[in-house]
Amino acid sequence: MGNSSSAPAGAAQARLVLFNLAIDSKLRGCDLVRLQVDDVCVGIQVRDRTTVIQKKTGRPVQFEITEQTRAKVRDWLPSIEARNEQYLFPSRFRGQPHLSPRQYARIVHAWVDSIGLDSSAYGTHSMRRTKAAQIYKRTGNLRAVQLLLGHTKLESTVRYLGIEVEDALSISEQVEL
Repeated sequence: MGNSSSAPAGAAQARLVLFNLAIDSKLRGCDLVRLQVDDVCVGIQVRDRTTVIQKKTGRPVQFEITEQTRAKVRDWLPSIEARNEQYLFPSRFRGQPHLSPRQYARIVHAWVDSIGLDSSAYGTHSMRRTKAAQIYKRTGNLRAVQLLLGHTKLESTVRYLGIEVEDALSISEQVEL
């Protein structure tokens, strides 16, 4: 799965589903590539929300699947079902059941390059952090972000988002009693 301009239509479609689910789910790359069809679908219906068990922590994490992403998954499903695969992102290699985290990282770097950014500044964790950072920026609700990322400690979420004392003071100044 190299350059998207030279990739077959099915590969481009898979990448779009991968990109959308990466943003929606806020999952680590190792969990994203291991998503199974049953994780996001009930029969032929794509779920609005789902729960997966994180590999790193063994803890469940829930996420929404936006309408845009559900539409892309619905479009992608016939490609998966035609091969009778259980993984949403099956590997092209016989010895591997699903896309590897390393291949996912290559895809992310190719996306970043394709929009003219420095790919060394971004990676798979950028995809995990994107929506979480936007939720925090819009709401200031650290607890919500903590739950969405599946962090056990609020301090981990603070470090993860790179929140500084200045950020906290800025939020505080917006609240008048």
